[in-house]
Amino acid sequence: MEAGALDGLSREEVTTLAPAPGEAVLVTRLRDGSSVRVAHRRILPRVARQVEALARQVDAVLLLCTGTFPPFQVACPVLYPDRLLLNFVRGVASGLHLGVVTPDPGQVAEQQGRWSAVAGRVTVRPASPYGDVNRLTEAAHALASRKVDVIVLDSLGYNLAVKQKFRDLAGVPVILPRTLLARAAAELL
Repeated sequence: MEAGALDGLSREEVTTLAPAPGEAVLVTRLRDGSSVRVAHRRILPRVARQVEALARQVDAVLLLCTGTFPPFQVACPVLYPDRLLLNFVRGVASGLHLGVVTPDPGQVAEQQGRWSAVAGRVTVRPASPYGDVNRLTEAAHALASRKVDVIVLDSLGYNLAVKQKFRDLAGVPVILPRTLLARAAAELL
């Protein structure tokens, strides 16, 4: 089963969820394939409602966003990609120079702070998984030039092809949240 926080909203209603300057940004994809920016605080109640509704019908809920969410009080396990990702990276890359790719330029400062708690040196570059492929190439080259030791693609929007592109261009291990989440779900279920 799948449910989205923006399900049932018109394009105009989605625009009311846009972040104001300085607000935490989440980037998501609409059913038509386009992407939108939403304010974390504005989308959180909608995410909570969907998690609560799904939890009554399933054995586990997988959040399909690497943004940070509070614990949801439901009667089944909830897999939080941000927690899985942060702890995995902490376990394998502590003390290394970490490269992080995030979808939106408005997320760079937040990601810098978030990942600095995990790795000693962090370099963050924005490149949307839904936009111009040249931006992804530029980000890979930028991280390679900074000589990062490992790269985290910090969005569920990045896919295996993007992971391979970064691995080929930067020549370092690349961590992909969607495969990490899938492996955790397989272990749990």
